[in-house]
Amino acid sequence: MVAAMSVTQTQCIVVGAGPAGVFTALLLARRGVDVTLLEMHRDFDRDFRGDTVHASTLDVLDQIGLAEPLLALPHAKMRSITLNTPSAAIQMVDFSRLKSRFPYVMIMPQYVFLDFLTKQAQAHPTFHLRLGAQVVDLLKHRDRAVGVRFIEDGVERELRAPLTVACDGRFSRMRKIVRLEPIAQSPPMDVAWLRLPRRDDDGHDTGVFYIGGGRMLVMLNRPDTWQVGYVLPKGDFAHVKALGIEAFRASIGGLATWIADRTDAIRDWHDVHLLSVKSDRLARWYFPGLMFIGDAAHVMSPVFGVGINYAIADAVELVNLATDSLLQGRVSQTVLAQVQRRRERPTRIIQRLQGVAQERIVSRALAGREFNLPWPMRALRHVPRLRDVPARIIATGLTPLKLAKV
Repeated sequence: MVAAMSVTQTQCIVVGAGPAGVFTALLLARRGVDVTLLEMHRDFDRDFRGDTVHASTLDVLDQIGLAEPLLALPHAKMRSITLNTPSAAIQMVDFSRLKSRFPYVMIMPQYVFLDFLTKQAQAHPTFHLRLGAQVVDLLKHRDRAVGVRFIEDGVERELRAPLTVACDGRFSRMRKIVRLEPIAQSPPMDVAWLRLPRRDDDGHDTGVFYIGGGRMLVMLNRPDTWQVGYVLPKGDFAHVKALGIEAFRASIGGLATWIADRTDAIRDWHDVHLLSVKSDRLARWYFPGLMFIGDAAHVMSPVFGVGINYAIADAVELVNLATDSLLQGRVSQTVLAQVQRRRERPTRIIQRLQGVAQERIVSRALAGREFNLPWPMRALRHVPRLRDVPARIIATGLTPLKLAKV
């Protein structure tokens, strides 16, 4: 039974403690904005979330003195990305030539990253974190959002603020509450995620893709394990399961022969987590008193692995543009529209590039035919002025990311 309602006030409500939400709350709290971060779960420890921290994110953290403390925590560094086909090993991306203090992609379990950021935010008295807080409705006055209703420990509560920021991910409840239908950007596909043991002599600095037999394998080097993505055509996982766990292990070992002796770590299908992958985007990210950012505004394909980077870029842009208004107690639609205007173009471009890569590389790989890298991508690798473009797109995004005020 739900108990009586309590009502409190803050300057900004952030719904969802993923990378976009935690980053938004941390940066606002540093600027003196009273911000309350609501998270429906009671901790950050969930399987198979994005583990990448990109150069542009590290650059922003460096601006506020947090890059070095983060780098002191256990992590791995991805310095290149290699594509292995039955006939060749092709280095697709080399981050080492990036003009950055951080010429790599940092690999760190997302729960460690989020826990680090929230601990830093808790040093500021204007930051408030409420775990186990399930948002159930948006509060409105006339046509303006003025807060949210949520349930915490069986108690229904109201929290009011001039701005509510929806950062609650690809399955956004806030989208459903406002009844927003996104626009699909690319065909869906499935990825079966699992973990395999990593040994000290495996190496630490390369992300690896394997293609063969109508399957694609993605391997990311966590500090202590390999996080493995087994890419399938949409709906094909039922067929894979019907063949049995031994056939699944053999398929992985056939693609990455050096790890075949470790596939018995996949004990049964409970060790395999299926993620249905899609890409979409809201036509409008803002309404009076309400802003959508990150996956809540634009679900990114896993192609290029840039979803976290773009979510954090949204957070930085929102903080740059809206902080002064929040401190004054009201954020206009003009400010929120400017956030979307600055962030929508790079989001559109990267989603288009993801769609092309999915069509030209992933779809070809999953079709089971002999795989040849499309000629534009072959050309990129051999033209000095172009060969570093993929690294910049992945590690730093299409637009520079910088805090307006430190």
